[in-house]
Amino acid sequence: MTGITLKQQADKMVLNRPDVQPGYTVRVHTKVQEGDKERVQIFEGLVIGVHRGHSPTDCSFTVRKIASGIGVERVFPLHSPNIEKIEVKKVARVRRAKLNFLRGRTGKSARLSERFTNADEFANAIAPAPIADVAVVEEAPVAEVIKEEETKA
Repeated sequence: MTGITLKQQADKMVLNRPDVQPGYTVRVHTKVQEGDKERVQIFEGLVIGVHRGHSPTDCSFTVRKIASGIGVERVFPLHSPNIEKIEVKKVARVRRAKLNFLRGRTGKSARLSERFTNADEFANAIAPAPIADVAVVEEAPVAEVIKEEETKA
C-alpha cells in the first residue's frame, strides 16, 4: 500500500524534460545558490549513462566533459527542481547503454559519430517524452474474454 502511495506522489513531481539517452551531447542549466544570490550554471558534455529508477522521479543521468585536459563527470537527477532546462546539442550513434569505455580515451578516439544529418530528424529525436497519465485499468475475468472471442468467431 505504501509503495502505491509513494508512486502516486512521485508521478505528480515529474517534470517535462527531453528524453536523455547515452550518446547525447547536452547542456544542463543548473541553479546555483551563492550566498543570497542565485545564478544559472551551464554544464555541457556527453551523456555516458542513464539510470532509470523504480519510480519516475528516481531517474538520473551522468554527463562527462573534458576541462583543461581532465575528465569531469557529474550526475544529475532528471526531475530535480534545481535543473532549469536541458538542451540536447548533438545525438551520436552508440551501441551500448553505458559509455564507460570513454573514460580511458582522449583526443580523437573519444569522439562519437553523429546519428542525424537532417534538422527534422534531429528535432524529432530530442522532442520531450510525453508524460503518461497513470490510470488504473480493471482487467476482465478470463471467462468473459473467452465468451467474447467465441461470439466474434
